[in-house]
Amino acid sequence: MSDLAKKLAGRFLVVDGPDGAGKSTQLRLLADWLRGQGLSVTETRDPGGTAVGDRIRTILLDNAHGEMSVGCEVLLYMASRTQLMAEVIRPAMESDRCVLCDRWVSATVAYQGAGGTDPKSVLAMYELALPGIRPDLTIILDLPAETGLQRVSASRGHDRMEAKGLEFHRRVRELFLHQAREHPDRFAVADAAGSVEDVQARLRQILNRWNG
Repeated sequence: MSDLAKKLAGRFLVVDGPDGAGKSTQLRLLADWLRGQGLSVTETRDPGGTAVGDRIRTILLDNAHGEMSVGCEVLLYMASRTQLMAEVIRPAMESDRCVLCDRWVSATVAYQGAGGTDPKSVLAMYELALPGIRPDLTIILDLPAETGLQRVSASRGHDRMEAKGLEFHRRVRELFLHQAREHPDRFAVADAAGSVEDVQARLRQILNRWNG
């Protein structure tokens, strides 16, 4: 096992960022690379990752639910997250596996915050659902909202969150970056522009340099 694998065993890492930043692709590549370092890795996603969570995810992202209030969104995200922690994340960490999660509460702060909810209220609800639990490191893949939405449009249709418009997504980006500025010990930012290989190299560099 490499020194990096020893450092990351039992850790909870999140890859997050605006729509179109390439989170899922980068997380998968990162997981494969870490396995090559001798590390046992559990990949998951939020919302979802469990039978209960996947049903909640379907409700949250369905364009048919345009009338859903922001408060309802927040509570549904927390419900999915609580189930994922109990069923997947905590058992993996207790087995010294590194957990890589596609999104976490940082996304709720950004998206529901952009929708008008006070980010402090989001974090207060999170603390009620999962007291004292934080990712060890959240990597924000950053790129302009225009670029992200263009990428999404080129690859597939927009889900309910992606269809909210450019100004909304600009606020989302700023709230992601604000979290990273506020908590530099728990967040890192990687430029998501450029090739898949270039972005992956930036993520690997962040993990190699991270002091844990």
